[in-house]
Order: sequence, then C-alpha cells, then structure tokens
Amino acid sequence: MFMVYRKFLRILEWYPPIPFYYGWFVLGLAGCATFAATGSSQVVLGGVQDFIIEDMGWSRSTLAFAATAGTWASGLITPIVGNLADRYGPRGLMPIGLLIAGIAFFLLSGIDSVTQYYVAYIMGRAISNPVLIGVVPRTVAVNFFRRRRNIVLAISSTIRPVSGAINIMLFSLVASYSGWRVAYRYLGILCVTLVLPLMWLLRRRPEDIGLLPDGADAVAQTTGSETLSIGNRSSLLEPEFSWTVKEAFKTRALWCIVITSAIGTVASSSVGFGLKPYLLESGISQTQAAAVLSLGTVLALGNVIWGVLADRITPRKCLIVATAVAAIMDVFLITVDSLSSAYLFAVIWGLSSGSVGSLEHMMIAQYYGRDSYGSILGAFGPMQTMALGLGPGLGAVIRDVTGSYDMLYVSMAGLYLVGTVLILLSTPPARPFRSPVETTLINK
Repeated sequence: MFMVYRKFLRILEWYPPIPFYYGWFVLGLAGCATFAATGSSQVVLGGVQDFIIEDMGWSRSTLAFAATAGTWASGLITPIVGNLADRYGPRGLMPIGLLIAGIAFFLLSGIDSVTQYYVAYIMGRAISNPVLIGVVPRTVAVNFFRRRRNIVLAISSTIRPVSGAINIMLFSLVASYSGWRVAYRYLGILCVTLVLPLMWLLRRRPEDIGLLPDGADAVAQTTGSETLSIGNRSSLLEPEFSWTVKEAFKTRALWCIVITSAIGTVASSSVGFGLKPYLLESGISQTQAAAVLSLGTVLALGNVIWGVLADRITPRKCLIVATAVAAIMDVFLITVDSLSSAYLFAVIWGLSSGSVGSLEHMMIAQYYGRDSYGSILGAFGPMQTMALGLGPGLGAVIRDVTGSYDMLYVSMAGLYLVGTVLILLSTPPARPFRSPVETTLINK
C-alpha cells in the first residue's frame, strides 16, 4: 500500500519536459481556466442578457442585481483566497474553482425562476472571480516571473477581457441557434474537462521544479542572487524584498492604489455593463452593438503594450495617462450617435480603461514584492469587488431614474480624474525597518 502511495505521489510530481520556461506553460493553463470562468463575468452577462430577458420576461435590473450580488459575494472570500494563493498556489485552488464553476453553469442551464438563477449565478461568480479570474492567476504571474513581470501581468490581465469578448460571441452564436441554456451547458462541460489537467500540471512556484523566476538556474540561489540568461546575455538580480501585508497597508501609496482601483472599477463596470443597451438606444443594431462591445473588450490587448511601456517609464506614469484618457472617453460617449463614433469610443476606451487594473497590479508587485502579493490583493479585494458589483446596479438605477445614461457617464469621468490625482500621490514607499529577529521570522 505504501509503495502504491509513493508511486501516486511521483505521478503527481511529474511535469512535461517542455522546451521553454515552465512558467509560460503554467500561465497558459491558468489562462484556460480564466477563459472558462469568464462565462460568469459581468461583461459577458451584460453582452448576453437580452437572450435571458426575452425568454424569461425579467427586467434588466433583475440581471444587473444578480451580477452585483455575485460580485459582492466574491469579495467576501477574496481575502481568504489571497492568503491561500500565497500558501498553496494555483494547484490547490484552481481545480476546485473550476469544478464549482462547472456545477454553477449546469444549474444555470436548468433554472426556471429568479431565485434559482440568483443561487446558481452567485455561487459561480463568487468562486470563479477570485480563484479563476482575479487573485490566483495574478499571483501565478508574480511568482513565476520577476524581470518580465510587468509584461506577464499585462498578458494575464488581457486574458480576462479577451476571453470575455470571445465568450460573448460564442454564447450569442449558440444561444441564437440552440438557446442560452445550451450555451451555459457547454460552459459547464468545459470547466469540468479542465479540472484534472490543472490538478496535475500546475505548480505553486518555479522553485518547486528547481527553477527561479523567469527560468533562472536555481543553483544561483546559493549565492544569494539570481542569474538570469537571456539569449547570450546574463544578468545578476539581487534578492527581491517582499513586504508583509501589515507593512504594506501602513503606506500611503497602497491606499492610493486601493482607492483608485475601487473607483476605477465602479467606472469601468458601470459603463461596460450598460454599453450595449445604450448603443441600442442610440440607433445601433443588436449585432453592431455586440461587435462594438466585443471590440472594446478585445482592445484590452493593449495591456501588453502598456506592459512594455511600464518597463520603460514605470507602471505609475502609465496609469496616470490611462485614467486621464478614460475620463475623456466617458464624456465623449455621450456624443456617440453613429457606428463610426461608437467604434472610435470602443478603440480608445478599450485601450485606456482596460489597462487600469493591470497597471495597478504592476505597481503593487513593483512596490511590495511577491511573498505576500496574493494576500495584499486579497486584503483589498472586498472593496474592489463591492465597487465592481456596484457598477451594473448603479448604471441600471440611474438609467431608470433619469431616462438616459448621460449623468452616469459624466460621474464616471469624474471618478477617473480622482484616480489620476491619487496615482500622482502614490510615490514608491521607503522600505520598512526590520530587526534581525523580525527578518528571520518573516523569511521562514
């Protein structure tokens, strides 16, 4: 029996001998999980809500508040997920998240009442947001990469909106021919199919397989530094300093980033969730409106460009520009009355607002290191997810009360400008003083 157990452990420890750095492989696996989970995201629900509304006869507010409740529920568990991400990594969390998300999708495919919809959607959204879309995938990027961290975080952040855009189109296609219930069923099958591969192949950190971040040789660890080879060049990196959660939250910079994250999330989620209905009211067809929404989401691919720029001029300076441009585009949206102006908005808004979250996470990694990265993200997760959940409901209420979206878009532009000012104030913090005893305890 003992020999069988040891053989089972050896099987679990096996990983494929790929010809490139294993961190890229892990990032790809995490991206597959994110793709499957975005079927429960707000932007996808916003893009496909008409199929459910027409079939069930519900109001837009009903679905909007389901999105709000699901997102707020995810915020309650985000601190726990962040701590677990630092301790156990994606291997212990993402397969469980996929299984729960899959069950939720299957339940959604068979609902026949508002109560059933809320239970299934909230369950799927609450788990998938921190485990499969937010905290855990970003912790993977920070743990496996250091020199390329900004670009990898940009790629990780891009996977969500691109997955959302693809899911909107695929969901709409399936729903048009076979019904929205079948579309949810396919998402459930995808989630369950991914459980075993991720359980087997994911790893917590590169050190688990004898590597250092970016693929450096783990032997260099004995010298107190990391030797990283890129092509024919080798460079020496000093050991990375990592802050504790308590130390980080004593700094002004983190609070400025946290508040900017919250208000930026309110702005982007309210605009994104109501964009398709607004375009329909402006005289743009159903198909064209879906294409505009998907284009704005896909253009979050610009995150990769922002990642390159962040390496050159710092994430902070990039974030100042992105929030200011997003504010301008929210005001411009009020004037949109044609397909060409809608596409212009989608292009610039997608490139700016879609990068805000990614740049914030780059700043946190740059300022506070990797050891407590998941815990830091998780600690302010409730504030961020409350803001994300507030957006759809806020947009729906303002639309119902005022009869238009104009007041909403002006208000959201103001929030982005507040974020611009806060990031201007978030200069890099000085390292905290630690006694030798504290340093020993933290490094254990």
